[in-house]
Amino acid sequence: MELGKLGVWTLYNRIGRENAGEAAAVAEELGYGTFWLGNSPQLSEVRPLLEGSERLKVATGIVNVWRAEPATVAAEYAELERDFPGRVLVGIGISHPEAIRQYAKPLTSTREFLDALDAADTPIPREALCLAALGPKMLDLSAERTLGTHPYFTPVAHTRVARERLGDGPLVAPELACVLDTDPERARATARAYAAVYLDRRNYTGNLLRLGFTEADLADGGSDRLIDAVIPHGTAEDVAAVVRAHLDAGADHVCVQPVGVDGIPRAEWAALAAAV
Repeated sequence: MELGKLGVWTLYNRIGRENAGEAAAVAEELGYGTFWLGNSPQLSEVRPLLEGSERLKVATGIVNVWRAEPATVAAEYAELERDFPGRVLVGIGISHPEAIRQYAKPLTSTREFLDALDAADTPIPREALCLAALGPKMLDLSAERTLGTHPYFTPVAHTRVARERLGDGPLVAPELACVLDTDPERARATARAYAAVYLDRRNYTGNLLRLGFTEADLADGGSDRLIDAVIPHGTAEDVAAVVRAHLDAGADHVCVQPVGVDGIPRAEWAALAAAV
C-alpha cells in the first residue's frame, strides 16, 4: 500500500463527524497521501472519509484491541475493501493502562488479537495492518505480523531507533503533532495543553525516558527541550524541516497533526503541504 510521504492525522471530535467527507476531500486536493483517523475509532467509522475522496488512503490511529472484536473488525474491513479496494490501512493498538481497566500483558494481548484476526472468516491481509508500537518488543511484533509501525507522540530520535531495529522494509509511519505559531511562548503553551494527557501515560513517558529524556523533562507540563522535540512549532517551513528529519531518520511516511485548531485545519494543512 502506497501511503505517500505525507499524511494528516485528526479526530472526528476536532473536525466534526459531519465534516468527514469534506475534510477528506480537502486533504486529497492538497496532495496528502493518507488520512489517519484517531481517538480509537471503530473501523466502520472511516467510511465517510473514503466516500468523500477518490484515491486517498484512510488509516485508523488506532483500533483499540480492548474495545473492538476481531471478527467484527475483519468483517468491516472486508466490506470496506469490497467498496474501496486497496485504500484502507487498519492501525491497531493496545492503548494505555491509565485508560483501560482490563489492561494486561500488552504484547500477549496484541498477539492474541492478531491471531483472532487471522482466524476470522475473512482475514485482514498483513499488508493492510500496522501496529502502534513504541518499545522494542512491540516494534518487533509490528514487523513480524503487519506492514509495520505507526508510532505516536515521538521525536525524531524514536524514528531512528525504530528504523534501526526493524531494518529495511517494514513501515515506519510516525505521527507528528505541531503548532503553526511563530510566538514561541504561545506555541509552547498550546503544545503543553495538548501534551498534558500523554505526559500522564506511562507508555509514552517510559518511551521518552528510554530516548534520553529525564524525569525533570517530564515534569511541570514538559521541558522546552521535550516539548520542542515532540511537538515542533513555528512557521510551516520550521515544521517541514522536522518532517524531513523524520524521513531522513528512516520514516516512510509522516502524518502531521496541527493542534490548537478547531474544525478542519485547511490553512495549516495547505501551508504544511506546500512547505514539505
